[in-house]
Amino acid sequence: MKLFGLRLGSVRTPGRRAERLTALYRQRPDLEALFAPLVASIEVMEAQLRASNLLLEGRAAADPACARLMSVPGVGPITALTFAASIEDPHRLARSEDAGAYAGLVPRRTQSGERDTRGNISNAGDPMLRRALNESASVMLCRVQRPFALQQWGKRIAETKGNKRARTAVARKLAVLLHSLWLNETEFRWA
Repeated sequence: MKLFGLRLGSVRTPGRRAERLTALYRQRPDLEALFAPLVASIEVMEAQLRASNLLLEGRAAADPACARLMSVPGVGPITALTFAASIEDPHRLARSEDAGAYAGLVPRRTQSGERDTRGNISNAGDPMLRRALNESASVMLCRVQRPFALQQWGKRIAETKGNKRARTAVARKLAVLLHSLWLNETEFRWA
């Protein structure tokens, strides 16, 4: 649309998009035939995404371990399913603290002689799990309204060290929390 001097703007719902397109087509009626196939393909993709999301939500709700993991604020079906698929068996890790290292969310260490350097995160684990945990940590820090200890801890880190480091630290602690909940078969408590 920009190529033709029109701006659709930010639209998040199909109804709003249809309203904006109708207004733009009134300005340039010749473009309706050009953009109709593109809009139709976008609508088909959105329908497929909705169906896929419903399938994932149903699968996560049917699994008792994933349902427990989704009790944590900011953790949705994709993160719960990714965590359960990556870890497979909660007894596989000796301690819950090892879940952060398994996801590659611990600092890299380089040691030689008397030198001991701590670097960025190791990125040694499953990248899909790390991405899902980072996304949940970001949602936890930015979108969850009801305060809880992990969120407040992350916000304190964000004030001193920045948002990126805070998100990574919260993601590591979130991996530990999720493993602990799964291992102990308990749900998240807000207290």
